[in-house]
Amino acid sequence: MTAETAAPHPLVATARALADDLLAPHAERVDQEGVPASHIEAVRRSGLLGVSAPKEYGGAGAPDSVAREVQEILAGACCSTWFVQTQHHTPVRLLAKSQLPVRERMLRPLASGELLAGIAYAHVRAFPRVPVRATAERDGWRFDGTVPWYTGWGLNDVMLLAGVTDSDEIVFAFADAREQPGLRASQPMRLAALTAARTVSLQLDGLRLPEESVVLRTPQEKFALIDLPRSTNTSPAVFGVAYAALRVLEEAGEAQTARPLRDRLDEVRRQAYELADHPVPHEHVEERLALKTRSYDLMRAATTAAVVAGGGRTMDVGHPAQRLAREGMFLLVQGQTSVVRRAHLDALTEIRESS
Repeated sequence: MTAETAAPHPLVATARALADDLLAPHAERVDQEGVPASHIEAVRRSGLLGVSAPKEYGGAGAPDSVAREVQEILAGACCSTWFVQTQHHTPVRLLAKSQLPVRERMLRPLASGELLAGIAYAHVRAFPRVPVRATAERDGWRFDGTVPWYTGWGLNDVMLLAGVTDSDEIVFAFADAREQPGLRASQPMRLAALTAARTVSLQLDGLRLPEESVVLRTPQEKFALIDLPRSTNTSPAVFGVAYAALRVLEEAGEAQTARPLRDRLDEVRRQAYELADHPVPHEHVEERLALKTRSYDLMRAATTAAVVAGGGRTMDVGHPAQRLAREGMFLLVQGQTSVVRRAHLDALTEIRESS
Protein backbone atom coordinates (compact mmCIF):
# COMPACT_ATOMS: atom_id res chain seq x y z
CA MET A 1 0.00 0.00 0.00
CA THR A 2 1.25 3.42 -0.81
CA ALA A 3 1.44 5.95 2.01
CA GLU A 4 -1.29 8.58 2.06
CA THR A 5 0.83 10.98 4.11
CA ALA A 6 4.54 11.88 3.81
CA ALA A 7 5.23 11.18 7.49
CA PRO A 8 2.92 8.53 8.99
CA HIS A 9 0.42 9.92 11.47
CA PRO A 10 0.57 8.17 14.87
CA LEU A 11 -2.87 6.66 14.29
CA VAL A 12 -1.71 5.20 10.97
CA ALA A 13 1.12 3.48 12.83
CA THR A 14 -1.38 2.31 15.44
CA ALA A 15 -3.66 0.90 12.76
CA ARG A 16 -0.78 -0.96 11.12
CA ALA A 17 0.30 -2.47 14.42
CA LEU A 18 -3.27 -3.54 15.21
CA ALA A 19 -3.63 -5.01 11.74
CA ASP A 20 -0.33 -6.89 11.79
CA ASP A 21 -0.45 -8.13 15.38
CA LEU A 22 -4.13 -8.98 15.82
CA LEU A 23 -6.51 -8.53 12.90
CA ALA A 24 -4.70 -10.15 9.95
CA PRO A 25 -3.42 -13.22 11.86
CA HIS A 26 -6.97 -14.07 12.96
CA ALA A 27 -8.93 -12.92 9.89
CA GLU A 28 -9.82 -16.40 8.62
CA ARG A 29 -11.02 -17.53 12.05
CA VAL A 30 -13.07 -14.35 12.51
CA ASP A 31 -14.57 -14.83 9.05
CA GLN A 32 -15.89 -18.23 10.13
CA GLU A 33 -16.71 -17.60 13.79
CA GLY A 34 -17.62 -13.92 14.07
CA VAL A 35 -15.99 -10.71 15.23
CA PRO A 36 -15.08 -11.27 18.89
CA ALA A 37 -15.64 -8.69 21.59
CA SER A 38 -11.88 -8.75 22.20
CA HIS A 39 -11.27 -7.32 18.70
CA ILE A 40 -13.69 -4.51 19.37
CA GLU A 41 -12.09 -3.85 22.74
CA ALA A 42 -8.69 -3.57 21.04
CA VAL A 43 -10.13 -1.05 18.56
CA ARG A 44 -11.66 0.93 21.44
CA ARG A 45 -8.33 1.10 23.28
CA SER A 46 -6.39 2.06 20.16
CA GLY A 47 -7.85 5.55 19.83
CA LEU A 48 -8.86 4.86 16.22
CA LEU A 49 -12.54 5.48 16.95
CA GLY A 50 -11.72 9.13 17.55
CA VAL A 51 -9.60 9.65 14.44
CA SER A 52 -11.97 12.30 13.02
CA ALA A 53 -13.40 13.60 16.30
CA PRO A 54 -12.53 17.12 17.53
CA LYS A 55 -9.54 17.33 19.84
CA GLU A 56 -11.51 19.30 22.43
CA TYR A 57 -13.74 16.23 22.87
CA GLY A 58 -10.88 13.77 23.20
CA GLY A 59 -10.49 12.88 19.54
CA ALA A 60 -7.46 13.13 17.26
CA GLY A 61 -8.89 15.74 14.88
CA ALA A 62 -6.92 14.05 12.09
CA PRO A 63 -7.37 15.06 8.44
CA ASP A 64 -9.51 12.95 6.11
CA SER A 65 -6.37 11.55 4.46
CA VAL A 66 -5.40 9.91 7.74
CA ALA A 67 -8.90 8.59 8.36
CA ARG A 68 -8.95 7.03 4.89
CA GLU A 69 -5.57 5.35 5.36
CA VAL A 70 -6.67 3.93 8.71
CA GLN A 71 -9.80 2.49 7.10
CA GLU A 72 -7.76 0.96 4.25
CA ILE A 73 -5.43 -0.76 6.69
CA LEU A 74 -8.21 -2.19 8.83
CA ALA A 75 -10.28 -3.38 5.85
CA GLY A 76 -7.30 -5.09 4.27
CA ALA A 77 -6.48 -6.89 7.51
CA CYS A 78 -9.97 -8.04 8.56
CA CYS A 79 -12.91 -6.68 6.60
CA SER A 80 -15.46 -7.92 9.14
CA THR A 81 -13.86 -6.02 12.01
CA TRP A 82 -13.46 -3.00 9.75
CA PHE A 83 -17.15 -3.08 8.86
CA VAL A 84 -18.27 -3.10 12.49
CA GLN A 85 -16.07 -0.17 13.51
CA THR A 86 -16.57 1.89 10.35
CA GLN A 87 -20.23 2.43 11.28
CA HIS A 88 -19.02 4.47 14.27
CA HIS A 89 -17.46 7.32 12.32
CA THR A 90 -20.63 8.69 10.72
CA PRO A 91 -22.32 9.42 14.08
CA VAL A 92 -19.10 11.02 15.31
CA ARG A 93 -18.88 13.33 12.28
CA LEU A 94 -22.56 14.18 12.55
CA LEU A 95 -22.26 15.02 16.24
CA ALA A 96 -19.22 17.20 15.58
CA LYS A 97 -21.39 19.37 13.30
CA SER A 98 -24.50 19.31 15.48
CA GLN A 99 -25.59 22.30 17.53
CA LEU A 100 -28.10 20.30 19.58
CA PRO A 101 -27.64 19.34 23.27
CA VAL A 102 -26.92 15.69 22.43
CA ARG A 103 -23.47 16.76 21.21
CA GLU A 104 -22.29 17.54 24.75
CA ARG A 105 -23.64 14.27 26.09
CA MET A 106 -22.49 11.86 23.38
CA LEU A 107 -19.47 13.17 21.49
CA ARG A 108 -16.82 12.66 24.17
CA PRO A 109 -17.70 9.02 25.00
CA LEU A 110 -17.86 8.22 21.29
CA ALA A 111 -14.56 9.97 20.54
CA SER A 112 -12.80 8.11 23.36
CA GLY A 113 -14.20 4.69 22.45
CA GLU A 114 -16.11 4.43 25.71
CA LEU A 115 -19.16 3.94 23.48
CA LEU A 116 -19.27 2.23 20.08
CA ALA A 117 -21.97 3.39 17.68
CA GLY A 118 -23.72 1.65 14.82
CA ILE A 119 -25.89 3.17 12.11
CA ALA A 120 -29.49 2.45 11.14
CA TYR A 121 -30.20 5.01 8.44
CA ALA A 122 -29.26 3.59 5.00
CA HIS A 123 -32.95 2.85 4.42
CA VAL A 124 -33.74 6.57 4.05
CA ARG A 125 -31.97 6.40 0.67
CA ALA A 126 -34.98 4.37 -0.54
CA PHE A 127 -37.14 7.53 -0.53
CA PRO A 128 -39.92 8.01 -1.65
CA ARG A 129 -40.38 4.57 -0.12
CA VAL A 130 -40.33 4.99 3.67
CA PRO A 131 -39.23 1.85 5.54
CA VAL A 132 -39.10 3.73 8.87
CA ARG A 133 -41.57 6.44 9.81
CA ALA A 134 -40.76 9.05 12.48
CA THR A 135 -43.71 10.70 14.23
CA ALA A 136 -43.48 13.68 16.57
CA GLU A 137 -44.96 13.19 20.02
CA ARG A 138 -45.25 15.50 23.00
CA ASP A 139 -41.84 14.76 24.53
CA GLY A 140 -39.98 13.24 21.60
CA TRP A 141 -40.37 10.90 18.64
CA ARG A 142 -41.92 7.56 17.78
CA PHE A 143 -40.29 5.27 15.20
CA ASP A 144 -42.16 2.54 13.32
CA GLY A 145 -41.11 0.24 10.51
CA THR A 146 -38.22 -2.02 9.55
CA VAL A 147 -34.49 -1.34 9.40
CA PRO A 148 -33.40 -3.93 6.79
CA TRP A 149 -29.71 -3.98 7.77
CA TYR A 150 -28.03 -3.21 11.07
CA THR A 151 -24.41 -4.28 11.60
CA GLY A 152 -22.64 -4.92 14.89
CA TRP A 153 -25.62 -6.15 16.91
CA GLY A 154 -24.34 -7.30 20.27
CA LEU A 155 -21.11 -5.35 19.81
CA ASN A 156 -22.38 -1.76 19.54
CA ASP A 157 -23.56 0.27 22.52
CA VAL A 158 -25.72 2.80 20.69
CA MET A 159 -27.15 3.31 17.23
CA LEU A 160 -27.88 6.33 15.06
CA LEU A 161 -31.44 5.73 13.89
CA ALA A 162 -33.25 7.68 11.16
CA GLY A 163 -36.86 7.93 10.12
CA VAL A 164 -38.87 10.08 7.71
CA THR A 165 -41.78 12.24 8.84
CA ASP A 166 -45.06 12.83 7.01
CA SER A 167 -43.62 16.17 5.85
CA ASP A 168 -40.55 14.43 4.31
CA GLU A 169 -38.16 15.54 7.03
CA ILE A 170 -35.49 13.08 8.15
CA VAL A 171 -34.96 12.76 11.90
CA PHE A 172 -31.68 11.30 13.20
CA ALA A 173 -31.60 10.24 16.85
CA PHE A 174 -29.56 8.02 19.15
CA ALA A 175 -31.01 4.85 20.68
CA ASP A 176 -29.50 2.12 22.82
CA ALA A 177 -28.42 -0.80 20.62
CA ARG A 178 -30.38 -3.45 22.49
CA GLU A 179 -33.83 -4.97 22.49
CA GLN A 180 -36.31 -2.77 24.33
CA PRO A 181 -39.98 -1.84 24.14
CA GLY A 182 -40.63 -1.01 20.49
CA LEU A 183 -37.37 -2.51 19.16
CA ARG A 184 -36.78 -6.16 18.28
CA ALA A 185 -33.86 -7.69 16.36
CA SER A 186 -33.90 -10.64 13.99
CA GLN A 187 -31.49 -13.52 14.27
CA PRO A 188 -28.08 -12.67 12.79
CA MET A 189 -28.15 -13.02 9.00
CA ARG A 190 -26.13 -15.68 7.22
CA LEU A 191 -24.47 -13.88 4.33
CA ALA A 192 -22.10 -14.88 1.53
CA ALA A 193 -19.54 -12.52 3.06
CA LEU A 194 -19.15 -10.71 6.38
CA THR A 195 -21.59 -12.87 8.32
CA ALA A 196 -19.00 -12.29 11.04
CA ALA A 197 -20.06 -8.63 11.36
CA ARG A 198 -23.32 -9.63 13.10
CA THR A 199 -25.88 -8.04 10.80
CA VAL A 200 -29.56 -8.17 11.74
CA SER A 201 -32.79 -6.48 10.73
CA LEU A 202 -34.63 -4.36 13.29
CA GLN A 203 -38.38 -4.26 13.76
CA LEU A 204 -39.58 -0.96 15.17
CA ASP A 205 -43.06 -0.92 16.67
CA GLY A 206 -43.52 2.31 18.56
CA LEU A 207 -39.92 2.85 19.67
CA ARG A 208 -40.00 6.10 21.62
CA LEU A 209 -36.97 8.35 21.88
CA PRO A 210 -36.77 11.64 23.79
CA GLU A 211 -36.21 14.96 22.04
CA GLU A 212 -32.76 15.24 23.63
CA SER A 213 -31.62 12.17 21.69
CA VAL A 214 -32.08 13.96 18.33
CA VAL A 215 -28.87 14.81 16.45
CA LEU A 216 -30.29 16.28 13.26
CA ARG A 217 -33.54 17.16 11.52
CA THR A 218 -33.24 17.95 7.84
CA PRO A 219 -35.44 18.00 4.71
CA GLN A 220 -35.09 14.84 2.63
CA GLU A 221 -33.93 16.81 -0.43
CA LYS A 222 -31.13 18.44 1.54
CA PHE A 223 -30.02 15.12 2.99
CA ALA A 224 -29.91 13.56 -0.47
CA LEU A 225 -27.53 16.29 -1.63
CA ILE A 226 -25.29 15.92 1.43
CA ASP A 227 -25.36 12.14 1.11
CA LEU A 228 -24.38 12.09 -2.56
CA PRO A 229 -20.57 12.05 -2.08
CA ARG A 230 -20.87 9.30 0.52
CA SER A 231 -22.20 6.93 -2.11
CA THR A 232 -20.33 8.18 -5.18
CA ASN A 233 -16.84 8.40 -3.65
CA THR A 234 -14.78 5.21 -3.55
CA SER A 235 -14.69 3.51 -0.17
CA PRO A 236 -11.15 3.17 1.24
CA ALA A 237 -12.06 -0.44 2.01
CA VAL A 238 -12.04 -1.21 -1.72
CA PHE A 239 -8.39 -0.20 -1.90
CA GLY A 240 -7.61 -1.99 1.36
CA VAL A 241 -8.97 -5.32 0.13
CA ALA A 242 -7.35 -4.89 -3.30
CA TYR A 243 -3.91 -4.19 -1.82
CA ALA A 244 -4.31 -7.17 0.55
CA ALA A 245 -5.10 -9.41 -2.44
CA LEU A 246 -2.00 -8.15 -4.25
CA ARG A 247 0.11 -9.08 -1.23
CA VAL A 248 -1.35 -12.61 -1.35
CA LEU A 249 -0.54 -12.69 -5.06
CA GLU A 250 3.06 -11.64 -4.41
CA GLU A 251 3.41 -14.25 -1.68
CA ALA A 252 2.28 -16.85 -4.22
CA GLY A 253 5.31 -15.91 -6.33
CA GLU A 254 3.41 -13.73 -8.81
CA ALA A 255 5.11 -10.37 -8.25
CA GLN A 256 5.26 -9.84 -12.01
CA THR A 257 1.46 -10.14 -12.20
CA ALA A 258 0.92 -7.98 -9.15
CA ARG A 259 3.15 -5.10 -10.24
CA PRO A 260 1.04 -3.62 -13.08
CA LEU A 261 -2.15 -4.07 -11.08
CA ARG A 262 -0.58 -2.21 -8.17
CA ASP A 263 0.54 0.64 -10.43
CA ARG A 264 -2.97 1.05 -11.84
CA LEU A 265 -4.51 0.81 -8.38
CA ASP A 266 -2.14 3.49 -7.04
CA GLU A 267 -3.18 5.87 -9.81
CA VAL A 268 -6.94 5.32 -9.41
CA ARG A 269 -6.58 5.69 -5.65
CA ARG A 270 -4.75 9.00 -6.09
CA GLN A 271 -7.43 10.37 -8.40
CA ALA A 272 -10.31 9.14 -6.24
CA TYR A 273 -8.91 10.73 -3.11
CA GLU A 274 -8.22 14.01 -4.90
CA LEU A 275 -11.91 14.16 -5.81
CA ALA A 276 -12.94 13.14 -2.30
CA ASP A 277 -11.06 16.23 -1.06
CA HIS A 278 -12.72 18.55 -3.59
CA PRO A 279 -14.13 21.61 -1.75
CA VAL A 280 -17.60 21.13 -3.30
CA PRO A 281 -18.47 17.52 -2.43
CA HIS A 282 -21.54 17.17 -4.65
CA GLU A 283 -19.75 18.25 -7.85
CA HIS A 284 -17.99 15.99 -10.40
CA VAL A 285 -20.42 13.14 -9.77
CA GLU A 286 -19.74 11.44 -13.12
CA GLU A 287 -15.98 11.47 -12.48
CA ARG A 288 -16.46 10.09 -8.97
CA LEU A 289 -18.62 7.28 -10.31
CA ALA A 290 -16.15 6.47 -13.08
CA LEU A 291 -13.31 6.18 -10.57
CA LYS A 292 -15.47 4.12 -8.24
CA THR A 293 -16.30 1.58 -10.96
CA ARG A 294 -12.66 1.49 -12.07
CA SER A 295 -11.58 0.77 -8.51
CA TYR A 296 -14.12 -2.07 -8.42
CA ASP A 297 -12.62 -3.48 -11.61
CA LEU A 298 -9.12 -3.40 -10.14
CA MET A 299 -10.25 -4.91 -6.83
CA ARG A 300 -11.99 -7.69 -8.70
CA ALA A 301 -8.90 -8.27 -10.85
CA ALA A 302 -6.65 -8.39 -7.77
CA THR A 303 -8.85 -10.80 -5.80
CA THR A 304 -9.41 -13.00 -8.87
CA ALA A 305 -5.68 -13.10 -9.58
CA ALA A 306 -5.03 -14.17 -5.97
CA VAL A 307 -7.54 -17.01 -6.35
CA VAL A 308 -6.12 -18.12 -9.70
CA ALA A 309 -2.54 -18.07 -8.38
CA GLY A 310 -3.51 -20.21 -5.40
CA GLY A 311 -5.30 -22.81 -7.51
CA GLY A 312 -7.55 -25.39 -5.89
CA ARG A 313 -6.25 -24.57 -2.42
CA THR A 314 -8.17 -21.30 -2.51
CA MET A 315 -11.48 -23.19 -2.33
CA ASP A 316 -10.68 -23.94 1.31
CA VAL A 317 -12.73 -21.46 3.35
CA GLY A 318 -9.61 -20.83 5.43
CA HIS A 319 -7.60 -19.54 2.47
CA PRO A 320 -7.09 -15.73 2.46
CA ALA A 321 -7.56 -15.35 -1.31
CA GLN A 322 -11.03 -16.87 -1.16
CA ARG A 323 -11.98 -14.73 1.83
CA LEU A 324 -10.75 -11.56 0.10
CA ALA A 325 -12.71 -12.46 -3.03
CA ARG A 326 -15.91 -12.74 -0.98
CA GLU A 327 -15.14 -9.52 0.87
CA GLY A 328 -14.62 -7.82 -2.48
CA MET A 329 -18.01 -9.08 -3.63
CA PHE A 330 -19.57 -7.57 -0.53
CA LEU A 331 -17.94 -4.19 -1.17
CA LEU A 332 -19.48 -4.10 -4.66
CA VAL A 333 -22.91 -3.59 -3.08
CA GLN A 334 -22.07 -2.03 0.30
CA GLY A 335 -23.74 1.39 0.52
CA GLN A 336 -25.07 0.97 -3.02
CA THR A 337 -27.63 3.47 -4.34
CA SER A 338 -29.61 3.33 -7.59
CA VAL A 339 -27.21 5.88 -9.13
CA VAL A 340 -24.16 3.79 -8.22
CA ARG A 341 -25.83 0.58 -9.40
CA ARG A 342 -26.67 2.08 -12.80
CA ALA A 343 -23.16 3.46 -13.29
CA HIS A 344 -21.58 0.14 -12.33
CA LEU A 345 -23.86 -1.93 -14.59
CA ASP A 346 -23.23 0.45 -17.49
CA ALA A 347 -19.47 0.13 -16.94
CA LEU A 348 -19.74 -3.66 -16.91
CA THR A 349 -21.67 -3.55 -20.18
CA GLU A 350 -18.86 -1.52 -21.75
CA ILE A 351 -16.32 -4.12 -20.60
CA ARG A 352 -18.37 -6.87 -22.21
CA GLU A 353 -18.76 -4.99 -25.48
CA SER A 354 -15.04 -4.21 -25.73
CA SER A 355 -13.95 -7.78 -25.04
